[in-house]
Amino acid sequence: MSHALPSLPRRTAALAPVLPVVAMPVLLALPLTPDGAGPADVVSGLAVVYCVILLLRERRGPLSPAAAVVLGLPVVGLALAAVGASSPEAGLTGFGRYLQVFVLVPAAVLLLLRDRADFRLLAWSFVGLALCQGAVGVHQYVTRTGASYQGEDIRAVGTFGAHDVMGMATAVSLGLVCAVGIALGPTSARQRATAAGCALALLAPLALSFSRGAWIATAVACAVQLALAGLRRALKVAAAVAAVGVILVGGFGGGTAPLQQRIGSITQVTDAPDQSVVDRYTLWAAATDIWRQHPLTGVGLKGFPEYRDGHATLALSSGSETGGAGAGYQRQPLLSPHNMYLLVLSEQGLIGLLGLAGSWLALLVCGLRRLLRVRTRGPGLDCALISCGLLVWLLTDFVYGDIGGPSTLLTALGLGLVAWWALAGEERGDVVPRRGVREPVEKAVGR
Repeated sequence: MSHALPSLPRRTAALAPVLPVVAMPVLLALPLTPDGAGPADVVSGLAVVYCVILLLRERRGPLSPAAAVVLGLPVVGLALAAVGASSPEAGLTGFGRYLQVFVLVPAAVLLLLRDRADFRLLAWSFVGLALCQGAVGVHQYVTRTGASYQGEDIRAVGTFGAHDVMGMATAVSLGLVCAVGIALGPTSARQRATAAGCALALLAPLALSFSRGAWIATAVACAVQLALAGLRRALKVAAAVAAVGVILVGGFGGGTAPLQQRIGSITQVTDAPDQSVVDRYTLWAAATDIWRQHPLTGVGLKGFPEYRDGHATLALSSGSETGGAGAGYQRQPLLSPHNMYLLVLSEQGLIGLLGLAGSWLALLVCGLRRLLRVRTRGPGLDCALISCGLLVWLLTDFVYGDIGGPSTLLTALGLGLVAWWALAGEERGDVVPRRGVREPVEKAVGR
């Protein structure tokens, strides 16, 4: 017993580097303040500072040259767009937010995760956040205390509230993708069964979020994960998920008119679309028109709202209506085109889009290349499936949405997981000694 007691502080010390990263999803499970602020963004900044201090103390280099290039690609376009912003304040705040989401937090995650155990811990924190938010969302639907949808307070939004109706959908979707990746990987039977159960349980809150974009992105990401895991396993899992999903979603109101109408509206984007679809098409057209007049560097960060009315048609409504979930009725202005690619194109031009899209494409190529290697000769298939699934989800969801709100931090953390697998996982694997806690158990993949 006396020999076992000192092991607890050593294990705690070993986990210290990854704790600031894991704390972010944990804090996102807490209720937000009325203005939508939360402590997770503060912790993300502290994590970046902690990462710098850790590097200086351990006297090791920061990012590898390849990682620095891949993660640093968006900086040039961001800097040019910040200089071209309508005001210094808009340029600085926009530059800081983009830098946080697409550069600094992903880099901090890449550096602070030291092996696949840390990777899995962060992935499980995504699942835990999804379960917490999903449970709140289902309760909101059942008790009719959610956000307003077609005159009823039934939309599941979790603790994010009516001002961020996509927050819970994002958290649940990313948690579901992580759970599917763990369930398909070569982990223990208990972990696979637990992850599969979590994935099935998350189908209900995802459906009750009424988010068509999240539905589509999750379906695409999970389909890619199943295909990458192997055809035979994909068919078995898809059949099981479809069967249980019908039961779960049906039990929570899958046959109700609002959900049926929302599902049916996915196929009506050209034939009798609803006003939200009309607004989205109008905003997309406005963003494209803005880019045509400012092709290289765009109109500057946070410049889309200022130029929107000069390029949008009369079909655009004055704003979206929100309410419920503890908030009163209000009309929110449409300040973005609800398409990340078009937002970047209109505000940062071709230079900005090529920088961001080039970074994402490089991550996708490197991640898929490593996945193909570990499928045949190496551990870490679950990490590969999680990272590829997260990136596919983000790239698909960016067609229907953009960054904004506290849930944006999940985008940064997801990109950090992707960056770790694509750019550092092969060198680290499960081999980093943790100061006497455990010895290396296997060689890094590819060595």
